[in-house]
Amino acid sequence: MTATSTPATFSATAFIELALDNQVLRFGEYVLKSGRVSPYFFNAGLLATGEMLSLLATGYADALAKQVQASAPESKSESEEPLVIFGAAYKGIPFVAATAQALWQQHGINAQWGYNRKEVKDHGEGGSLVGTDLQGKSVWVIDDVITAGTAMREVVGILSEAGARIAGILVALDRKERGQNELSAIQELASTLNIPVQALVDIDDIIVYLQEKGEVENLQKMRQYREQYGV
Repeated sequence: MTATSTPATFSATAFIELALDNQVLRFGEYVLKSGRVSPYFFNAGLLATGEMLSLLATGYADALAKQVQASAPESKSESEEPLVIFGAAYKGIPFVAATAQALWQQHGINAQWGYNRKEVKDHGEGGSLVGTDLQGKSVWVIDDVITAGTAMREVVGILSEAGARIAGILVALDRKERGQNELSAIQELASTLNIPVQALVDIDDIIVYLQEKGEVENLQKMRQYREQYGV
């Protein structure tokens, strides 16, 4: 198989096409934990090739680089906090490592990164955190999809115990579905934590993609689902 170069920029269309080609994104009928029957399913665990991980990391890196640029001090005399990124075990670990590399290689940003263990290590250096020291730092959390927000709240607790502040959350996909009320899980987290929660791709991007490709059946099901459960 001929190798291709790492993409310099991320596009929703390229990511959707690659996800479809590798069964990361599938259409059909899928029963979610909420009991809803979804016409599509996104399985980030299948982002299992260098090409897919590189494209995803490029998207994360592009979004984070924009955040760094927007928050840069007006004068060089002002102190500039380092960019710190965190990936939750287990899926978030390769995501955060690849993103740190993409930030350095594509944007010249030397981000600090870390992750947690599911089990606390009781020998060697011990503890449940690996990587950069998070104490007193502002941290961006990288994840795949936020469904109900339960797992992300656990991550927030882990970082809080480590003495870190949450700068924001960056995910691959936003399903834009209502949670317990009229807000989505992402909107609830953003409101509760008073932080930005961003996504590289959302359900509207998928709907636009299907429309451009003329896939009428899947498009109709996606629109109906969006109308019924969307925010």
